[in-house]
Amino acid sequence: MSNSPKQREFVALNIAVLTVSDSRTEAEDVSGKVLVEKLSAAGHRLAEKSITKDDIYDIRAVVSRWIASNEVDVILTTGGTGVTGRDG
Repeated sequence: MSNSPKQREFVALNIAVLTVSDSRTEAEDVSGKVLVEKLSAAGHRLAEKSITKDDIYDIRAVVSRWIASNEVDVILTTGGTGVTGRDG
């Protein structure tokens, strides 16, 4: 047996990106854009991108829809710059 690691076939994933923010718009969503750029550069596909307010019910609705979708393999979330009483 060889001690070298086995080469695995690359599998492109369908990745959804969720930015949680009360203040960001699509134009200002720097972290979401970086995630999309990095996943695309790595050979994966963007399934969907969304920005939602920092509300547990709004977050849950988006994530639940993506979990139930056959078109989404991975969910990445970003957002938040500090802890407040409203944070989920």
